[in-house]
Amino acid sequence: MAEYSGREPCPYRILDDIGGAYAMGAIGGSVWHFVKGWRNSPSGASFHGAIEQLTVRAPIVGGNFAVWGGLFAVFDCTLATVRRKEDPWNSILAGAATGGLLAARAGPKAAAKNAAVGGVLLALIEGFGILMTKMMAPPLPSKDDLKHGSEGAPATQPGLAPPIPYPTLRTAE
Repeated sequence: MAEYSGREPCPYRILDDIGGAYAMGAIGGSVWHFVKGWRNSPSGASFHGAIEQLTVRAPIVGGNFAVWGGLFAVFDCTLATVRRKEDPWNSILAGAATGGLLAARAGPKAAAKNAAVGGVLLALIEGFGILMTKMMAPPLPSKDDLKHGSEGAPATQPGLAPPIPYPTLRTAE
């Protein structure tokens, strides 16, 4: 964990993830329950029914998201501390542990099924992230790219263009 992961350190990451998950759930729940309230309300009371559903159900969805995000962050930080590395396996295992723990009240069969779903879902998300990172990365330079010919250009780091010469001012003669 010596390298910088670009995220908050673990105790603060948990609170950050809880807040982000609540916001995401509350916004998504607002849209979902607004539309649901609009569609299920009697004619002439659509807007009032939509607002009623939004105010009653959106905070609940946000809270459910916050619980999931908080448990996931706790498991992710625990795995990062125990394993002493930040890699996609932490997220995959944290997703499985979160899914299993949230379904534990329904019994071991449901917990195992939800743990598998959580692990597979996080594996897909992590795999997609790795795929996008590799697709967006610049191509590795070939041997010909690293050679700058005989013009005497100074060597550069792989993948960087040769330096541009400093412009000189020409005086009128």
